[in-house]
Amino acid sequence: MVIHKRLQSYLDSRKIPYQVVNHSVAYTAQEVAESLHVPGSMFAKVVVVKADGRFVMVVLPSTWRIDLRQLEEILKFPHVRLATEEELANLFPDCEIGTMPPFGNLYGMPVYVDELLTNDEEIFFDAGTHVGAIKLRYRDFAELVHPQVAEFHREPTKLES
Repeated sequence: MVIHKRLQSYLDSRKIPYQVVNHSVAYTAQEVAESLHVPGSMFAKVVVVKADGRFVMVVLPSTWRIDLRQLEEILKFPHVRLATEEELANLFPDCEIGTMPPFGNLYGMPVYVDELLTNDEEIFFDAGTHVGAIKLRYRDFAELVHPQVAEFHREPTKLES
């Protein structure tokens, strides 16, 4: 399976043009971007955080990190933490761990997109597996998901890059 069924059915039912792209096994968004020969700025990574007892999906370019303090201000909650792998497995049972697509609306959670992703006409993102990605026009993504757009990225330190 290269794309999980829930996402495929959702996109197909809305007649949204998209391209499924196979790639070698990859476990990070940056590895997927490299495998696809796509700039990391165009590959969207999904991070799930827990804020005040609820889960929120945040989406940003694979080459950047989340500024949690900025995200706390945006979400208006003083304590935001990353979801655990166990929580991710429970939230996204139809996805391989760490490969959830940026469609929080399919899982009952709000989506926040970093403004950097809105600059490109197309985005790439994981398709629910470690061997598949999707290419989609950003405009179509925004129309389907209705994400909140905000700035919450920070550059990785030398040790992180």
